Amino acid sequence: MPAVRPGYAQAFARFATVEGEIMMALLEARRHGLWKRQHWLPNIVAGIIVGVVALPLAMAFAIASGVKPEQGLYTAIIAGFLVSALGGSRLQIAGPTGAFIVILSGITAKYGVDGLQIATLMAGVMLLLLGLARLGSIIRFIPDPVIVGFTAGIGVIIWVGQWKDFFGLPAVSGEHFHQKLWHLLQALPQLHPVTTALALLSLALVIFTPRLPGLKKVPGPLVALVTATLLQSLCGFDGVVTIGSAFGGIPQGLPSFHLPDITASRLIELVGPAFTIAMLGAIESLLSAVVADGMAGTRHDSNQELVGQGVANMVAPLFGGFAATGAIARTATNIRNGGTSPLAGMVHALTLVMIILFLAPLAANIPLAALAAILFVVAWNMSEIPHFLQMVRRAPRADVAILLVTFVLTVFTDLVVAVNIGVILAMLQFLRRMAASVEVAQMSEEALQQELAAQGLTRLPPGVLVYSVEGPFFFGAVENFERALASTHTDPAVLVFRLTRVPFMDITGLQTLEEVIRDLQRRGVRVMLAGANPSVTAKLEKAGLVDLVGKDNVTPELAAAIARC
Repeated sequence: MPAVRPGYAQAFARFATVEGEIMMALLEARRHGLWKRQHWLPNIVAGIIVGVVALPLAMAFAIASGVKPEQGLYTAIIAGFLVSALGGSRLQIAGPTGAFIVILSGITAKYGVDGLQIATLMAGVMLLLLGLARLGSIIRFIPDPVIVGFTAGIGVIIWVGQWKDFFGLPAVSGEHFHQKLWHLLQALPQLHPVTTALALLSLALVIFTPRLPGLKKVPGPLVALVTATLLQSLCGFDGVVTIGSAFGGIPQGLPSFHLPDITASRLIELVGPAFTIAMLGAIESLLSAVVADGMAGTRHDSNQELVGQGVANMVAPLFGGFAATGAIARTATNIRNGGTSPLAGMVHALTLVMIILFLAPLAANIPLAALAAILFVVAWNMSEIPHFLQMVRRAPRADVAILLVTFVLTVFTDLVVAVNIGVILAMLQFLRRMAASVEVAQMSEEALQQELAAQGLTRLPPGVLVYSVEGPFFFGAVENFERALASTHTDPAVLVFRLTRVPFMDITGLQTLEEVIRDLQRRGVRVMLAGANPSVTAKLEKAGLVDLVGKDNVTPELAAAIARC
């Protein structure tokens, strides 16, 4: 499966939303006249193609997540239909994705399938609330090094996690990644030759099918799946694990309604996993919508998209499904094949319904090695290795450190820990940069020529000093401010703080300024504040600093302060 998306960083740079007006996909398509008959055929064709592409991916993602292959199909059907109808992008295709594998497999192993479905349902409620609260645009503030780091880490985990099925290895144990990796390396000499050969053939077909003349529009994963299944059906290779031998095949029919066993204790213990699913689902779905906007020139509503994703994740677990989000590869396939409206996404879901109803028995001979090969390519695309290496070479050292820390923590500890620490490190680095950008310095008479000339002066009055504060005066800048004032060895008669270039002040900055003013006043120094913008002036008044220095000592311009000296 060839790479179909730009890097996450580029996608975030083009993050676009339309605020205020509801942009539900169905209504938005109607506004643009996309429900007219002339648009039906291209969207139906695109939907069928995407449905065929989704078939092997949905099963592969389900198996890798620790559930049955048909549950991946159920998820693609239900979530795909609901997100297309209720989401904020008329081109979005939703379903199970590779980004979820690491999270979902861990939840399934610890809490079982019922626990996974309860966590998914809770995540759906969280996504719905995020959308209704119009918090969709907040997701874009997750820093790029964190996003690239954790997606690359997920790619590595998926790749190593498929070695067992790709090489036909025996089951290995190990709670942590490094333990599993070591046991897999030890088991490599026991690989099954026929399974490995089928996997390598499938991998070659996934990669090279789109590059062959006349086959550019034929999905590589489908060709690999069909070829490997035919070979296994005709030859009946011994020792090759298939969907039939591992799961008993795929039921020929649609799932029935099933409510998981929800209790208060389970809800409490699954809050953390549910929040992780919700956050990762929000990021992935909005990135997919951004990619769609870039490819088709559309604009999505991020809040409505979260509403659609929330509803989909609330309904899917009730019919055998699990967590779903926007699928970037399938969305791109939809656009490239002529999809322009939600009809394509709905047809994609109906196509999978038809496959389950009429072709399910054929799935019994699908080798798991073929699905592992498909996931190998998914892991490569997800890791975005070229972009990762480019960031390592070109980004500032602090950003590279955040990238590598997030990557290593994702692989060797936990995605939640990795993202939390990555975001915290990025915030601290941002604050350090902001604090370093704040300048507090004594202004020379040459720099004050314009203000002095306005008063008919050539020099400052004796005993008057002017300090300029430039940049946000917040807790991180306090040290710079105090250090600059400490350089004044003699007390002036009047000290003027020029605040013209201070965009905002926080409570720490205000308290520090108050302490400095009181200390100067105790030493007999008159303090004046000049040039503060209306917002900063209001904060000075609320904090009592205007009364502290006296209203006559607060001026809207520096020239007026000099005149009063």
